[in-house]
Amino acid sequence: MPGVKNVGWIAALVLVVASAASSPAATIEYLDGTRIECQVLSKDATSVTIEAKSAGMLVKRTIPLAKIHKVTINDKVYVINERAAAGAAKSAPAGKSKAAGPLESGESAGGKELRTKAQVDALIDELGRQPPDWYEATPLNHPQSLDLSWPDGPPPGGWNNQKNVGQFVWDIVNPNPGKWREGVKLMHHLLTLHKDDPAKRTRIMVELGRMYHNLHQDYARAAFWWRQAGVEKTNSPPGVTVHLAECFWRLGNKQMALDHLRKLKSIPYDAIKLLADMGEAPEALRLVESIAKNPNNQLHFAYLYGGDACRVAGRYAEAVKYYEKVLAIAAEGQQKGQIDRCQKRAAESLAAIKLFELLDVQKIADGKYRSSAIGYEGPIEVEVSVAGGKIDAVRITQHREKQFYSAMTDTPAKIIAKQGVKGVDATSSATITSEAIINATAKALAK
Repeated sequence: MPGVKNVGWIAALVLVVASAASSPAATIEYLDGTRIECQVLSKDATSVTIEAKSAGMLVKRTIPLAKIHKVTINDKVYVINERAAAGAAKSAPAGKSKAAGPLESGESAGGKELRTKAQVDALIDELGRQPPDWYEATPLNHPQSLDLSWPDGPPPGGWNNQKNVGQFVWDIVNPNPGKWREGVKLMHHLLTLHKDDPAKRTRIMVELGRMYHNLHQDYARAAFWWRQAGVEKTNSPPGVTVHLAECFWRLGNKQMALDHLRKLKSIPYDAIKLLADMGEAPEALRLVESIAKNPNNQLHFAYLYGGDACRVAGRYAEAVKYYEKVLAIAAEGQQKGQIDRCQKRAAESLAAIKLFELLDVQKIADGKYRSSAIGYEGPIEVEVSVAGGKIDAVRITQHREKQFYSAMTDTPAKIIAKQGVKGVDATSSATITSEAIINATAKALAK
């Protein structure tokens, strides 16, 4: 596997897992520096299956090895992939002018790629053509009343999560981590049932890619199924095509992600966040300003994401200006509800910056601190534990979120890894939930 430093880690880790009386405790460190405390259940040549706390309950997850920097078990460190070396931004070659439009052409600004394009393509193809290690042991479990023909469009009798596949996924699968694997199994079953219906298979493959991306963070398999559905060629659906670019980046090649975004004729708002997360804040803000030139665009989203981009990059003064622009928009017309929600998020983020972004966590007294922030469905309450001048734990104590995906696990882990909320990027598939956790943590520590 590309970038492996300790060539004996696979056999050693298998031995540790197999010989342990119970699942060994481990610390997994992602390539982006995020750490997660967990129990290792099993592993194979491409992934490791763990159990970790999420939203107050134990959740099993399979993590592709492509995402992991190192695994620590019993004080033994196994390096899986080397991190990319930090690098300065590259200037455009002499004699070449910058491309027109909000996204510039040229090299990525983030230093050495972890994988070449050929390696990423091979990894996507290899993993996509084989099921995850948990697939065979996962039952096909769905209501017998479910209409597996999955007709397109709203059903005549109204949405029913015991009859309509889409509503079953939204209401039952997405909010319940214990159902996430069963959701994937159901989609694969539907692919078999509709093997002679190309249009329906495309819709199923798009949803299968969403599940691998949003629920399991299995970026190789997500990219495989989106490619099978033609997303890379048609650039549709718009939101999905941005997540496909994210897959390329997460798998170790930012240039592939940038190239994919640059070929889009119409760039979705989600691209602002992705560019910022990839360390391309200047391009993210050029996109914001390009969108802002047309008053018919949804400026509340553009300015909100612009503020988030600045915040991740540590450009707090600019972030404040963008959030204030959101608050200055008149909440009226058909978009009133959307504007109201964006203004609440902007206000929470402003408060977080003013309260905590410049606060030194080492000066906070040991103890447990609680606060809340507005999520998608309502307030999300967190409890932050500080011990010895460090953030020891971030626990979600109450929420009403439904489509939270991996935000409940990933966002607290990122906060602990960075020892604060500075530069913590929100989970892309559950931005609102993740932002609320970040802001609630900031408000709690400010107390």
